[in-house]
Amino acid sequence: MCLTCGCGGGSGAHDHDHQHDHETLVLEERLLAKNDHLAEHVRGFLAVRRMTAVNLMSSPGAGKTSLLERTIAELGEGRRICVVEGDQETAFDADRITRAGARAIQVNTGSGCHLDADMVGRSLQALDPEPGSLLFVENVGNLVCPALFDVGEHARVVVISVTEGDDKPLKYPTMFAAADLVVVNKIDLLPYVDFDLPRLHEQARSLNRDVTVLPLSVRTGERVRDWYAWLDSLAPGLEEGEPHGAVVGP
Repeated sequence: MCLTCGCGGGSGAHDHDHQHDHETLVLEERLLAKNDHLAEHVRGFLAVRRMTAVNLMSSPGAGKTSLLERTIAELGEGRRICVVEGDQETAFDADRITRAGARAIQVNTGSGCHLDADMVGRSLQALDPEPGSLLFVENVGNLVCPALFDVGEHARVVVISVTEGDDKPLKYPTMFAAADLVVVNKIDLLPYVDFDLPRLHEQARSLNRDVTVLPLSVRTGERVRDWYAWLDSLAPGLEEGEPHGAVVGP
């Protein structure tokens, strides 16, 4: 069982097991409600600074960090970018982001399997990003728990690679149903793997008819400009007439 969100709790045949399941469900509901409250404070902070936030989620090795490195290298001079990096241990990815030219802060979750709104809020206070910045939240590598936790983002992106197989949407429906964009990375390897892009697209749309599916290759740069265009299409964090002065916190 995840010590942070309680996922993975099984059900049993005995009354005690049913009671335990009920207590776990109540705990999860309370935790999610508190997280949603904090996520609104994060959104307030972003609105004040006219920032846009993207929650980047994937299984380990799909290419989230590589996508960010290329994005920073190619957009960084014209757009301020900062990153909240989530991993259970190490600062490897935050170091990579810093070397690429963006400000980053590492959040190590220990036994936790995702970032939450409180972690992101505290990270924003430490980063103190410039107004107008683009914030990426690179979540812990996991296709389950991150989908449950609102971190104050404006858009959710799921990254998968063609080496993972084309059945991921039906295996992890909550994640893909919550996504605004599905990036299919490593398409330069399509000639060498058994991956059906139309099938992936059909499965993703069966869960979320509004989702956009974007095949690309971070390594070769194929269709990466479509990723940049999608980022440009995101609305800024603050609409005209919204109040100023919000802070991150409970």
